Amino acid sequence: MSLIKGETGEWEIVLGLEVHAQVISDAKLFSGAPTTFGADPNTQVSLVDAAMPGMLPVINERCVEQAIRTGLGLNAKINLRSIFDRKNYFYQDLPQGYQISQYKDPIVGEGAVEIDLPDGKTRTIGIERLHLEQDAGKSLHDQHPSQTYVDLNRSGVALMEIVSKPDMRSADEAAAYLAKLRSIVRYLGTCDGNMDEGSMRCDVNVSVRRPGGELGTRCEIKNVNSIRFVKQAIEYEARRQIEVIESGGTIKQETRNFDSGRGETRSSRSKEDAQDYRYFPDPDLLPLIFTQEYVDQIRATLPELPDARKNRYIKDYGLSPYDAGVLTAEKETAEFFEAVAKGRDAKQAANLVTGDFFAMLKRRSATVETSPISAANLGKLLDLQADGTISGRIAKDLFVAMEETGKDPAVLVEERGLKQVTDTGAIEAAIKAVIDANPGQVAAYKAKPTMFGWFVGQVMKSTGGKANPKVVNELLKKVLDA
Repeated sequence: MSLIKGETGEWEIVLGLEVHAQVISDAKLFSGAPTTFGADPNTQVSLVDAAMPGMLPVINERCVEQAIRTGLGLNAKINLRSIFDRKNYFYQDLPQGYQISQYKDPIVGEGAVEIDLPDGKTRTIGIERLHLEQDAGKSLHDQHPSQTYVDLNRSGVALMEIVSKPDMRSADEAAAYLAKLRSIVRYLGTCDGNMDEGSMRCDVNVSVRRPGGELGTRCEIKNVNSIRFVKQAIEYEARRQIEVIESGGTIKQETRNFDSGRGETRSSRSKEDAQDYRYFPDPDLLPLIFTQEYVDQIRATLPELPDARKNRYIKDYGLSPYDAGVLTAEKETAEFFEAVAKGRDAKQAANLVTGDFFAMLKRRSATVETSPISAANLGKLLDLQADGTISGRIAKDLFVAMEETGKDPAVLVEERGLKQVTDTGAIEAAIKAVIDANPGQVAAYKAKPTMFGWFVGQVMKSTGGKANPKVVNELLKKVLDA
C-alpha cells in the first residue's frame, strides 16, 4: 500500500479510471461517415452526425464486434442484451443536445486486468464495465480572437468507455493500468491507443482517506492525454485534497482540468450525477441482442494477449519476468523479438534486443517499424558471433555499422575486413610482439598473475579486436607460464 504523509498523519489515495478508447472502424458508430485522423475540419460529417431533422442512427456492426472483442480481452462478462440510452446535456459541439451512450445495460460487464508494478509485483484491477457511446465534436478556441469554432469530424465516432473499479492506490498503479490497457487494445486491434492523437483519453477519479477508512469525496480530472500527465495529475490532486482537509476544509465533488504546463489541476465545474443527465432508452435504437454462439465466434479469433505471451516467454525461453514483460508490452516488439530469437539462443536475443537495440531506438527516436536494423539482420549478427566469424567486441562495432547503413552484417564483415582471426600463427606473432615490447610487465606478471587481463587487452588491441578471445587466452597463458 502506497501512503502519503501529511501534517496530521498518513493518507491513502483511492483511484478509478474511465478510459475513452476510440474504436478502430472505417465508419462512425451510427453513420457511414469516415473516421480518418487529421482530415480538414467538417469534411467527415454525415447528416446524422450533424443532427439534421429526421435523421435516424443505424448501428455499425463492426463497432459492436470490436467492443465485444475488447471485453473478451479484459476477461469480462459479455452481456447478451444491452441498451443504448440518451445522456442529455448541452454543449456547443454536441449537435443533438444529447449523447447516445449506455447506462444501466452496457455491452460488457465486470472483468479484470493484471498490472505489472515497478517493484516486480503484480496486482489485479477490477473492470466495472465497458460501454459503447458516440463521441462529441471538438471546440476550437484558437482560430479566432473572440469566437469559438466547432469541428464535427469527431462527432459520432465510436468510443469504448472502459470504467475501472476504485482499486488503484498510487500514481504508479494508475500508470501501469493505463499502459496495460493500451497494450491489450493494441494487441486486439480494437483501438490504436495513440493518446497524442486523442484516440485514447483518460478521466481520473481521485479521492483520499485515512488508511482503510471510509471513501472520501472524489474529484474527476477530465481528458488527460498521456500516461506521464496522468501520474502528475494524481500526485498533485492527492496533495491538494490532503491540504484542504488538514486545513479544516471539505472536498467538493467536482470536475477538474489538468494544466500540464503548470503541473496542477484546476476546478472546471461541479460534478454531475447520473440523474442530472436524465438518462432514458434511446427510442430510435432497438436493444442489442446476441447469441452465445456469436460471442464464441469472436472469442475464437482473439490473438495471444500480453499476459499469455509473457508467461510463454518465461516458460519456453527461460526469460526473467521483467525481460518477458518488456518484450511483450507491445505486439510489434514481441513479433520482432521472436523473429530474432527463432532458432537461436533466446536469452542472447533478449539481451541484444532490450540492450543495444532498444538504446538505438531511443537514441534515434525510432520505432521497431522504422528501425534501420531489421529483425533478420539482427538475428544474423547473433549467428556470426555463434559460429566464431566475429568476436563480441567486433559485434559492437558491426552493430553501429548496421545502424548507419542498414546492410546485412555478413556483407559488412566482408567489406570492412572484420572477420575474426583464428589463425594461431598470426595470434602467436601478435603475442610475441606484445611480450617483447613489455619485459617489465612480464616480470610483474610472474609476481602478480592477476595482470593477465592486461596482456589479453594488449593482444586484442594489436589485432584490432579481430583475434579470437578464446584462442588468445589459451596461447597467451601457455607463453607467460612457460
